[in-house]
Amino acid sequence: MTGVYDAVVVGSGPNGLAAAVELARNGRRVAVLEAEDTIGGGTRSAEITLPGFVHDLGSAIHPLGYASPFFGQLPLEEHGLEWVHPQAPLAHPFDDGTAVVLERSIPATADSLGPDAGTYRRLMEPLAADTGRIAGLFVGRLRLPRHPVALAAAGVRSLLSARGQAEALFEGERARGLFAGNAGHSFLPLEKPPSALFGLLLGTLGHAFGWPFPKGGSQKIADALASYLVSLGGEIYTDSRVGSVEDVPRTRAVLFDVTPRQLLGIAGEHFTERYRSGLKRYRYGPGVFKVDFALDGPVPWEAEDCKRAGTVHLGGTLEDVAAGESAVSLGEHPERPFVLLAQQSLFDPTRAPEGKHTVWAYCHVPNGSEVDMTERIEAQIERFAPGFRERILAKSAVGPADLERGNANLVGGDINGGYMDLRQLFTRPMPRLNPYSTPAKGLYICSSSAPPGGGVHGMSGYLAARAALRYMT
Repeated sequence: MTGVYDAVVVGSGPNGLAAAVELARNGRRVAVLEAEDTIGGGTRSAEITLPGFVHDLGSAIHPLGYASPFFGQLPLEEHGLEWVHPQAPLAHPFDDGTAVVLERSIPATADSLGPDAGTYRRLMEPLAADTGRIAGLFVGRLRLPRHPVALAAAGVRSLLSARGQAEALFEGERARGLFAGNAGHSFLPLEKPPSALFGLLLGTLGHAFGWPFPKGGSQKIADALASYLVSLGGEIYTDSRVGSVEDVPRTRAVLFDVTPRQLLGIAGEHFTERYRSGLKRYRYGPGVFKVDFALDGPVPWEAEDCKRAGTVHLGGTLEDVAAGESAVSLGEHPERPFVLLAQQSLFDPTRAPEGKHTVWAYCHVPNGSEVDMTERIEAQIERFAPGFRERILAKSAVGPADLERGNANLVGGDINGGYMDLRQLFTRPMPRLNPYSTPAKGLYICSSSAPPGGGVHGMSGYLAARAALRYMT
């Protein structure tokens, strides 16, 4: 690193790289410092079971990445990013050997929901029609929604509990289960607001954009962002751990792709007592326990429809999913956890040798849990795919401590950068007119611990970069 920079970004996760790209697009000289020996943060991939089996170390399926209004502005395809769309975004199997499938088509999905077909269409069609317009607000593209009344009603519903909304909206177990699985991504008990937001959001994204993933692994997102950044004159340095602000080269602004805990350690002495206290009170959410499998063949799903989906939610009924998530919120480890599973190799042959397959699966656990959930995850898969265990060639299991060692932002295994309740969803990391700025001049937070929160979309980094650019002018 030589000379003086306009901005330095600490951390090369998707938000850090997004921030750096936006700064470089505006003519600023930018350097990215990454503590680990590879870039990507939550978007990394590697062969961790057997040679030739590519596994995603963090995120796997990326509806928010594909729908991101910022990523959509960038020529990432020219830098090696290729999106793969499974035949269906999502399947949710039940114990009777059937599954409900979230299709790209709303009518096709609704037709499989029996008595809830009409309700589902009335709920999802106006939301899917307005998804692009809503997303555009984040980058300053203001367009009036096509269905303002339906959108307002959905906005109210989203601030409520998923269980309450599923039971109020739907009569049958199929629609309720589908909604519960999507809401389970919130890491909240399904009886707690705003878990319904995730049930609505993820279903809408599936219809409007699909749930795709990068060909060759999630690492391709980070690699494409990095390649584009370098083409703009940006610089990236790995094995460059920042322990304090003094470790950063001379610059006008520093943007931190870290969570409040790391931010306090690096720059806490430069903040006001009120800001330090706010960061100390920041709440982290449940962690995850993750298992990657190398298989001798595809997962032998009992429900054939599961073979068309890139993602499979394993939890059964609304009551089953809610019970598992409630247990985690009470510090317990459910015997039948809600499992999120991705089977990218069914649609991306670069992930495994010919005839072989990979599976990525995780469940929620209390933050910092030390319990090995491998057997319970396998049992949940076997529940809906008898014979699964016979196809396992190798596996790699990681708990919260392992995840945090590989990526310091995953505090206690929390992959969302903080708890996603009503308060922290909208005022993370603490209530401020500009949530990306800090009381210290020129220091910003650009991670998923700032709005709009978790997910691979780059919006936290983009919005933090816009705040820094206003300071630099």
